[in-house]
Amino acid sequence: MKAIRISRTGGPEVMDFVVFDLPPPGPGQARVKHTVIGVNFIDTYHRSGLYKLPLPSGLGMEAAGVVEAVGDGVTSLKPGDRVAYAGAMGAYSEGANVPADRLVTIPAGVSDETAAACMLKGMTAQYLLKRTYAVKPGQTILFHSAAGGVGLIAGQWAKHLGATVIGTVGDEAKVALAKANGYDHVLVARGDGAWVKQVRDLTGGEGAPVVYDSIGKDTFAGSLDCLATRGLMVSFGNSSGAVPPFDPGILSAKGSLYLTRPTLASYTRSPQELRETADDLFAVIASGAVKIAVNQRFKLSEARAAHEALHSRATTGATVLIP
Repeated sequence: MKAIRISRTGGPEVMDFVVFDLPPPGPGQARVKHTVIGVNFIDTYHRSGLYKLPLPSGLGMEAAGVVEAVGDGVTSLKPGDRVAYAGAMGAYSEGANVPADRLVTIPAGVSDETAAACMLKGMTAQYLLKRTYAVKPGQTILFHSAAGGVGLIAGQWAKHLGATVIGTVGDEAKVALAKANGYDHVLVARGDGAWVKQVRDLTGGEGAPVVYDSIGKDTFAGSLDCLATRGLMVSFGNSSGAVPPFDPGILSAKGSLYLTRPTLASYTRSPQELRETADDLFAVIASGAVKIAVNQRFKLSEARAAHEALHSRATTGATVLIP
């Protein structure tokens, strides 16, 4: 099998394209031949060392494919089943042995590409909008990186839930795309912080009950200023860098705010939680309320170029690798 591996952390150049032997699946595992691999910003955190991995290591946490074999004790899957996963390390490869209880069957009518592009991002949108903070009809919410992979799904889903959705993007070129994916108002988040006042104006001075922020360092302080009294700050990423340490007293001074730093792993801890989350995602896609846009495709051997595109913020929607 061919795969992307890293033996040290750093920029995209640390990724090596190697050949390796994939052993038979162990007890409780299924061997999956990948057809499409999802690319996510968390992959760059693992590669750079922001999120620590034991080295050497594979990269990637999301893929779709076909079961080739199952290990002892696996009764829920059989060879030939179409499956997808999000959360098992080493997806940047032609195949992998994956714990069977972390695999979900892809329903008829959902393509492998859609499944690989939406599992991590779509399940993230699901838990953010429906469990971290249950968005209600009539509420006005703020979601950063509106033209990104999670953002495009979240905009459509939040609109489906009846919310008025404010989004931010990095430049004017992405405004139209965000508006086409559920956002009622799209603001360009420049360094001058003008977007903070715009959010206040759009909410009648009250602020939003929830802000979803995957950007981190560059937007964290401004996001707090966009919140209503007792509002919830959902910090779920660091695309601009980690949020620096701060005095928790800021939260009380700005209106008794709440802060959470959730992860998908905490919301899909059990096989039942995983299935329920994935089923909800696949159902909203099947309904037509949420469409998955795969806007960048690279060969597996071009993973470095895919990461460079992510860092340049030149991507929109989902990015996938083709083995």
